[in-house]
Amino acid sequence: MVKPRQQMRSIKDELDRLVEADLWRNIHPVERVQGALVRKGKREMWNFSGNDYLGLSCHRAVLEAFAEGIDRWGGGATASRLISGSSPAHADLESRLAALKHSEAALLFGSGYAAAMGTIPALLGRDDFVVLDKLAHACLIDGARLSSATVRVFPHNDTSRLEKILRGLRAKHGSEPRILIATESVFSMDGDVAPLAELVRLRKEYDALLLLDEAHGFGVLGEQGAGLAELTGLQNDIDLQMGTLSKAAGLSGGFIATSRIMADLLIQRARSFIYSTAPPPALAHAASAAVAIICSDEGRMLRSRLQENIALLTAGGMTASPATPIIPMILGTNDRALGASAKLEQQKLLVPAIRYPTVARNTARLRISLSASHPPDAIQQLKSALQNLD
Repeated sequence: MVKPRQQMRSIKDELDRLVEADLWRNIHPVERVQGALVRKGKREMWNFSGNDYLGLSCHRAVLEAFAEGIDRWGGGATASRLISGSSPAHADLESRLAALKHSEAALLFGSGYAAAMGTIPALLGRDDFVVLDKLAHACLIDGARLSSATVRVFPHNDTSRLEKILRGLRAKHGSEPRILIATESVFSMDGDVAPLAELVRLRKEYDALLLLDEAHGFGVLGEQGAGLAELTGLQNDIDLQMGTLSKAAGLSGGFIATSRIMADLLIQRARSFIYSTAPPPALAHAASAAVAIICSDEGRMLRSRLQENIALLTAGGMTASPATPIIPMILGTNDRALGASAKLEQQKLLVPAIRYPTVARNTARLRISLSASHPPDAIQQLKSALQNLD
């Protein structure tokens, strides 16, 4: 008897289920007006959704460096750096990042996501282990899955549980396997920070490697803006400092700051470096200008202004220590978060609703992101609107 032919799973049904669960996402055209002021449709509004923490995406020196870079090197890199050669702009930026991060070397990638997707599989094989914080960014999770290593997860910032996992792995598998601990410095959806000193202690005690994703710490924390590692004085105790140029630096691209020997391994094995066209030299030139600002007196002034904005919004409430520009307002259900975001938009405030799978189920929230480019009156307007949400 011939079995009836089954139909392939319907894409439309899958999309319909997303709509029913309030998980549908749209791409909304938004035009930059000036600083943190944007235009959506015909309405100007304050943007509290971006990660331009220092306002460098519109900084005159960064824009001029970008234009200069285009004049010198054109619009694109044309191929992988292993194929067409490496621009002086790439080498200069890597040198600046390595110096800022107190590392021997730095390696550029097309994005922070690409940095994670290339680095973790390059380091780990089927006999190795990667241990992730439960709230680690998707790029760390996906990089871990792409490697053939065994993945373990510890509860968010729970170093006691992490130590139990590390102790068990070493007791069962011995000293030969590589163990990589991977976490964020500033967590992208909660704004809290990793217990870095304890992570460094565990890295040393159990002979593990530590990858710290400084995406939201770079430019924001530390005297020179190098991130949480600098703020805590632990830059020399971290094997891989990952970062992005798409947030506080105001541009795009990612990097790994590490030892020379580790960078050499990534050049040989990181597929997202080997098989991707390099970031445009003009972009690298502009990023060098942004990094120069970040670690300058002007950068310190911008971080001070950012901290003033954080204090203004959070006065009278609880804030993380150190204070970071990511401030979540957890509302629980998807419809509540979407409704709150819509009400704020009616008041010319752009604040995104964040839902599963970006955050856990039943923890849908508003994610407020502050910048040094927000004027105090915009902060006060947002604070008043948040206090009057139903």
